[in-house]
Amino acid sequence: MRQTWDPGRAGILELPSGLLIRGRALLRPIPAGPQPEFGLYLLGKRPAAVGWDSRWVRWRDLRVPADDADTLDALTEALRRAETERVEVACWGGRGRTGTALACLAILDGVPPAEAVAFVRARYRRGAVETPWQRTYVARFRVPEA
Repeated sequence: MRQTWDPGRAGILELPSGLLIRGRALLRPIPAGPQPEFGLYLLGKRPAAVGWDSRWVRWRDLRVPADDADTLDALTEALRRAETERVEVACWGGRGRTGTALACLAILDGVPPAEAVAFVRARYRRGAVETPWQRTYVARFRVPEA
């Protein structure tokens, strides 16, 4: 059975395919309602354990990910799992790293790289993808060749 988020809730990004992914700030309490079934956490150090499957990508605040291959693998896993599970992507503030990852997920889901930041800012959070190097990371992000 497909588990999903309520598309009308704050922080829920609907991708072009219709998949729903929740972005959030770890500094805030977990939102009311169903819990995620998979979390992708973008932090400079290993996050605290959670009560669901999760994955950590080493990613310092205001920067880009430390390992591009690991990041691509984690984003691909999150997108695949979003087909049947409630997936959340989160960093400390829920803006820069989370927005950058959501923009990359949008690219994997068919949004052109040149439009991905605007897509996420319009549908997730206006200030998403905070720094020039995060915007450059998104602009250069490509779907791997099959």
